[in-house]
Amino acid sequence: MLNQCVTLCPAEHWEEKIATATFRWNAYHTLFFTDLYLTPGGEHAFTLRDFHARGGDEREPVMCPGLSRDETLAYLALCRQKAIEFLTAETPASLSSASGFSWMPFSRLELHLYNLRHIQHHTGQLSAYLRRVAPTLADGKGVKWVRTGWGVM
Repeated sequence: MLNQCVTLCPAEHWEEKIATATFRWNAYHTLFFTDLYLTPGGEHAFTLRDFHARGGDEREPVMCPGLSRDETLAYLALCRQKAIEFLTAETPASLSSASGFSWMPFSRLELHLYNLRHIQHHTGQLSAYLRRVAPTLADGKGVKWVRTGWGVM
């Protein structure tokens, strides 16, 4: 659904504000933390990618600029693949171990649930924004609810 939001966002709305940040930032922020929380080994194992030099480091106390729509879609595909690889490698033992993030004092399983909620939160913001400003998107139905597994991007 996040992919749909980014794909369906009209170019003239990419830099528009949703609450206190732009559509661009919301999408980037969501993907940055998805990427971070899916890092095997936790916070100390995460390394910035080349495109983070343009998009920014969301762990810093400043709002990052984010990426272009095409770069955001590429980052989304990367995070999706990382999720598939990382989640399928989890075991009962790894899921019950510490999250790997000092600010997340709970298990890896709870970290994955937290990560999903974070993605849902921002996807909901983006979807609601699109429905409000561009109600004719996707045949007037807005962002479609994805009910299937990995097959739908």
